[in-house]
Amino acid sequence: MLAHDTPSATRAGTRLASGLGLAVLSASSFGLSGSLARGLMDAGWSSAAAVVVRILLAAAVLVPIALVQLRGRWRLLVRNLRLVAGYGLVAVAGCQLAYFNAVAHMQVGVALLIEYTAPVAVVGWLWLRRGQRPGRLTVLGVLLGAAGLVLVLDLISGAQASTTGILWALGAMVGAAVYFVLSSDEDNGLPPTVLAAAGLLLGGLTLLVAGAVGILSLTASTRPVAFHAFTAPWWLPVLALGVVTAALAYGTGIAAARRLGSRLASFVALSEVLVALVAAWLLLGEVPHWIQVAGGVLILAGVVSVKLGEPRDGQQDPQTRAESLT
Repeated sequence: MLAHDTPSATRAGTRLASGLGLAVLSASSFGLSGSLARGLMDAGWSSAAAVVVRILLAAAVLVPIALVQLRGRWRLLVRNLRLVAGYGLVAVAGCQLAYFNAVAHMQVGVALLIEYTAPVAVVGWLWLRRGQRPGRLTVLGVLLGAAGLVLVLDLISGAQASTTGILWALGAMVGAAVYFVLSSDEDNGLPPTVLAAAGLLLGGLTLLVAGAVGILSLTASTRPVAFHAFTAPWWLPVLALGVVTAALAYGTGIAAARRLGSRLASFVALSEVLVALVAAWLLLGEVPHWIQVAGGVLILAGVVSVKLGEPRDGQQDPQTRAESLT
């Protein structure tokens, strides 16, 4: 007799495929933000102003959709106020604020590398908090991903970093890890768009207040934005930052994390670095080196290793299974 896939196996495969597609779309959208923001900053925008406009514009796009999905179930939103607060203040506003403060004290590549150790923090959190002990393949994936990022960011030549910058970058890493953990929670009942819209609105308003009291510098300009091969009106990269790199990125990112889990989703998100390099090549004329391409291969290998190291459906981690039998 020929073996046929069971309905549950088919659904699991479809869920995995859609999750991977959404995760890649989210990472690709996030990856465009750096080059677009660099163009705005070269045209006279402050980094904080670009972030605030990006987040609030994304909130404006997602809030109407979120209201339709919420369908008047305000109690559901009230019941998850702590989740929304953690997502908006830590995963959105806190992460962005910490990252830009890190960039003010150290090289951008070093700050980004430290922030993208978030998958390691996610694995450690799942181990300590939920008893999901990482297997050998997961540990291998961590090592491959970290090595790949070092090569992709071309840091082997040596980079200097201040203690203050490292601490801020570690804060950004915590924010990114919180993003993956909170996004993967399916038990709260909040649709992904509702969580994204509420978090972005809260995070954007928080950064706006921080700018109003002088913590952040909010400077904007209507000058045309010059990229490598073309010049665009200021509103075009602003629109792309808000709609593509925030509204689309956060919405698909939450949906992907709920399908893949925080651990795998956080590793697939490492592909954002690859997209950022390509975007910098096309928009800013920054051509990646061969060593960065090799790093990309290591990152992909790390993603595959992490997936292979996950327990199969219906199976528990050996330690968790042993504890359940005692």
